[in-house]
Amino acid sequence: MPGTERVSPADVRRVAELSNLELTADEESRMRRDLNAILDYVAQLGELDTAQVEPMAQVSEVLASPGDASSEKVSVLRDDEVRPCLNREQVMASAPETDGVFFKVPKVIER
Repeated sequence: MPGTERVSPADVRRVAELSNLELTADEESRMRRDLNAILDYVAQLGELDTAQVEPMAQVSEVLASPGDASSEKVSVLRDDEVRPCLNREQVMASAPETDGVFFKVPKVIER
Protein backbone atom coordinates (compact mmCIF):
# COMPACT_ATOMS: atom_id res chain seq x y z
CA MET A 1 0.00 0.00 0.00
CA PRO A 2 1.64 3.22 -1.15
CA GLY A 3 2.53 5.77 1.46
CA THR A 4 3.22 3.17 4.16
CA GLU A 5 6.52 3.79 5.90
CA ARG A 6 8.24 0.40 5.80
CA VAL A 7 11.76 1.67 6.40
CA SER A 8 12.50 3.38 9.69
CA PRO A 9 15.34 5.81 10.37
CA ALA A 10 16.97 3.04 12.43
CA ASP A 11 16.77 0.72 9.38
CA VAL A 12 18.53 3.32 7.23
CA ARG A 13 21.27 3.80 9.83
CA ARG A 14 21.76 0.02 10.12
CA VAL A 15 22.01 -0.46 6.35
CA ALA A 16 24.44 2.46 6.14
CA GLU A 17 26.53 0.91 8.91
CA LEU A 18 26.57 -2.48 7.18
CA SER A 19 27.53 -0.74 3.92
CA ASN A 20 30.23 1.22 5.71
CA LEU A 21 28.61 4.51 4.65
CA GLU A 22 28.48 7.73 6.59
CA LEU A 23 25.23 9.57 5.81
CA THR A 24 24.28 13.07 6.83
CA ALA A 25 20.85 13.65 8.36
CA ASP A 26 19.64 14.96 4.98
CA GLU A 27 21.02 11.91 3.18
CA GLU A 28 19.37 9.59 5.73
CA SER A 29 16.04 11.30 5.11
CA ARG A 30 16.37 11.03 1.33
CA MET A 31 17.53 7.39 1.57
CA ARG A 32 14.53 6.53 3.75
CA ARG A 33 12.16 8.21 1.28
CA ASP A 34 13.78 6.46 -1.69
CA LEU A 35 13.79 3.03 -0.05
CA ASN A 36 10.14 3.38 0.93
CA ALA A 37 9.29 4.39 -2.65
CA ILE A 38 11.11 1.32 -3.99
CA LEU A 39 9.29 -0.98 -1.58
CA ASP A 40 5.95 0.65 -2.51
CA TYR A 41 6.66 -0.04 -6.17
CA VAL A 42 7.63 -3.66 -5.47
CA ALA A 43 4.41 -4.10 -3.48
CA GLN A 44 2.46 -2.66 -6.40
CA LEU A 45 4.11 -5.16 -8.77
CA GLY A 46 3.28 -7.95 -6.33
CA GLU A 47 -0.43 -7.19 -6.75
CA LEU A 48 -0.35 -8.13 -10.43
CA ASP A 49 -1.85 -11.49 -11.42
CA THR A 50 0.89 -13.21 -13.41
CA ALA A 51 -0.51 -16.73 -13.21
CA GLN A 52 -1.22 -16.86 -16.96
CA VAL A 53 2.00 -15.10 -18.05
CA GLU A 54 4.61 -17.36 -19.66
CA PRO A 55 8.16 -16.91 -18.37
CA MET A 56 10.28 -15.02 -20.90
CA ALA A 57 13.52 -16.87 -20.21
CA GLN A 58 15.08 -19.48 -18.02
CA VAL A 59 18.71 -19.30 -17.01
CA SER A 60 19.31 -22.98 -17.67
CA GLU A 61 17.75 -23.04 -21.13
CA VAL A 62 18.71 -21.42 -24.42
CA LEU A 63 17.28 -21.66 -27.90
CA ALA A 64 19.12 -23.81 -30.38
CA SER A 65 21.59 -21.85 -32.48
CA PRO A 66 20.16 -20.29 -35.69
CA GLY A 67 22.11 -22.71 -37.93
CA ASP A 68 20.77 -25.72 -36.06
CA ALA A 69 17.88 -27.55 -37.75
CA SER A 70 16.43 -28.43 -34.36
CA SER A 71 14.26 -25.79 -32.73
CA GLU A 72 14.22 -27.54 -29.35
CA LYS A 73 15.74 -25.90 -26.33
CA VAL A 74 19.05 -27.34 -25.21
CA SER A 75 20.76 -27.15 -21.85
CA VAL A 76 24.15 -25.45 -21.73
CA LEU A 77 24.92 -26.76 -18.28
CA ARG A 78 26.96 -29.88 -17.77
CA ASP A 79 25.42 -32.89 -16.06
CA ASP A 80 26.17 -33.25 -12.37
CA GLU A 81 28.61 -36.03 -11.74
CA VAL A 82 30.59 -37.18 -8.74
CA ARG A 83 34.29 -36.46 -9.11
CA PRO A 84 37.20 -36.62 -6.72
CA CYS A 85 37.94 -33.31 -5.03
CA LEU A 86 41.28 -31.56 -5.07
CA ASN A 87 44.06 -32.93 -2.90
CA ARG A 88 44.23 -30.66 0.17
CA GLU A 89 47.99 -31.06 0.65
CA GLN A 90 48.71 -30.04 -2.95
CA VAL A 91 46.39 -27.06 -2.73
CA MET A 92 47.80 -25.89 0.60
CA ALA A 93 51.35 -26.35 -0.68
CA SER A 94 50.72 -23.74 -3.38
CA ALA A 95 49.07 -21.23 -1.00
CA PRO A 96 51.14 -18.20 0.08
CA GLU A 97 50.09 -18.70 3.71
CA THR A 98 48.06 -21.44 5.37
CA ASP A 99 47.51 -23.15 8.70
CA GLY A 100 47.29 -26.52 6.93
CA VAL A 101 43.50 -26.50 6.85
CA PHE A 102 42.54 -22.98 5.75
CA PHE A 103 44.07 -20.23 3.65
CA LYS A 104 45.31 -17.27 5.69
CA VAL A 105 44.47 -13.92 4.17
CA PRO A 106 45.20 -10.38 5.37
CA LYS A 107 42.44 -8.50 7.14
CA VAL A 108 40.93 -5.97 4.74
CA ILE A 109 38.00 -4.54 6.71
CA GLU A 110 38.67 -2.43 9.78
CA ARG A 111 35.98 -1.41 12.25
